[in-house]
Amino acid sequence: MPKLAAFPKAFMTALCKTGEMSLAQWIDLASDLEVDGLEWYAGFLEMEDRTQWEPLRRHVESKDMVIPMLCCSPDFTHPDAGYREAEIEKEKQWIDMATALGASYCRVLSGQRRPELSREEGIRYAADSIKACLPHARERGVTLILENHYKDDFWDYPEFAQMADVFCDLVAAIDDPHFGVNYDPSNTILAGEDPLDLLLRVSHRVKTMHASDRYLSEGTIEDLRREEAGVEGYAKRLRHGQIGEGLNDYDAIFTELKRVGFDSWISIEDGVDGMDQLARSAEFLRRKIATYWPQ
Repeated sequence: MPKLAAFPKAFMTALCKTGEMSLAQWIDLASDLEVDGLEWYAGFLEMEDRTQWEPLRRHVESKDMVIPMLCCSPDFTHPDAGYREAEIEKEKQWIDMATALGASYCRVLSGQRRPELSREEGIRYAADSIKACLPHARERGVTLILENHYKDDFWDYPEFAQMADVFCDLVAAIDDPHFGVNYDPSNTILAGEDPLDLLLRVSHRVKTMHASDRYLSEGTIEDLRREEAGVEGYAKRLRHGQIGEGLNDYDAIFTELKRVGFDSWISIEDGVDGMDQLARSAEFLRRKIATYWPQ
């Protein structure tokens, strides 16, 4: 049966930029959610101090949860080889962080979709960089998971491999048991594509999942396209909603994941309107998991 984790989507600025919230506060808040784990982010301010890694892991485990996944945002599509090498070294350090936290999965991305970058160059840069990280991950028993991503909170450009064809070509270029997909259906919607179509193409390689439900507060996907490049973070018209009330068909998604034998972690990226919303999303997902993976 899949297990549920939670991610502090509502508190990213407080945990990563201002320091207005401590990780201890987040752990204590999340312990009331009836989830099995907490997805971690490499950019939390407190993670800059390596001496805090083990105590934070113990704090999570003291609440009868674990840290299954480390969310990282390497930028492997920069045209400068030296820059990419530095990003590879960062990812290796994040793999070490994942190991210290007890996480089995560590996210990778392709990188930013810079205007001067060709399709072929981007796929080659990203695939070569991920392959360069795999021996480090393999030695530590960590699996690298590539997300069909939209845009990191602190990036200027959207994900290079945002569109399904590019994403699938990048996934196909890397054949390793310690590599797979972190599937996020909402991000496919933001690409103007069908989440189920993408899932059917990569379901046999899905290792983990992000659960959320997105909607646009106004306008269209085309309006989003026009305003998303060159601006740090998410476009203002983009919203995270309560899971089960947005654009995703979770019955179809879970039917396919069940079909291919998925039995791993689903991490909730929700709660931007408060912990009550996050709790309702967790309850929705628990009901769905119980339906599709009855004990």
